[in-house]
Amino acid sequence: LPLSFWLVSCCPQDRMLFPLPLRAACSLLAWFCLYKWFCHRYRHRSLEWSCRLVTLTHGILATCLSAYIGFIDGPWPLSHPGSPNTTLQVHGLCLSLGYFIFDLCWCVYFQTEGALMLAHHLVSIVGIAGSLALGESAADVNAVIFGSEITNPLLQARWFLKELGRYHSFTGDVVDFLFVVLFTGVRIGVGAWLMYCELASPRPRWYIKLGGVIMYVVSWVFMVSICRFARRKSMRKYQAWRSRRSRELGLKANGHLKSH
Repeated sequence: LPLSFWLVSCCPQDRMLFPLPLRAACSLLAWFCLYKWFCHRYRHRSLEWSCRLVTLTHGILATCLSAYIGFIDGPWPLSHPGSPNTTLQVHGLCLSLGYFIFDLCWCVYFQTEGALMLAHHLVSIVGIAGSLALGESAADVNAVIFGSEITNPLLQARWFLKELGRYHSFTGDVVDFLFVVLFTGVRIGVGAWLMYCELASPRPRWYIKLGGVIMYVVSWVFMVSICRFARRKSMRKYQAWRSRRSRELGLKANGHLKSH
């Protein structure tokens, strides 16, 4: 058995020493302190620059930790939805819960995001808090976090490239391509598989299943916007290629005429 299953027997005492609300509060404080450090370190940049760095940090940490929990430590979310929480899963969820609370407050205060992103954060907070309170379904929620955060570093890289004036380059094209492929394959493809396993299993509670369905619907709303973006960018690239090709053919034709 994975180490976390052996450690789960210590959870009651662990919760007595470090209650879950205290862990979430410590996580929130840690993310806020990191944000303030970034603000101090990059004083010449905007506040959003520092917030995006916090988001990038969480995206990398959450992706790595949730991947380790899901693929190595276990249990496997597709075969064990609704299973009791392990110690490592609880730590991972508390880490993300503090971040989502911080980011939701930041976005509401500075009014930088629309209703859809705020709803995404709110559902994430409720889902994580619900799993921690119930003591179960952390494997399912952890899988959702992995699917949600794996594309986040690319999204932040895209924003930073724009800020630095380097988005319209080969690097920007690679970032966009990888983002679209990962979002489609993981959040839509693997997400559908996870949702099917969640709904088919009798173990997860109905409101956990409802939260999963809402998150998947939100992913599809994002997917529609991404498809529109991908279509617009592809058309611009194609038109630019045709224009460049026409100019090259025109130059060759002119050179041929001049040779006569």
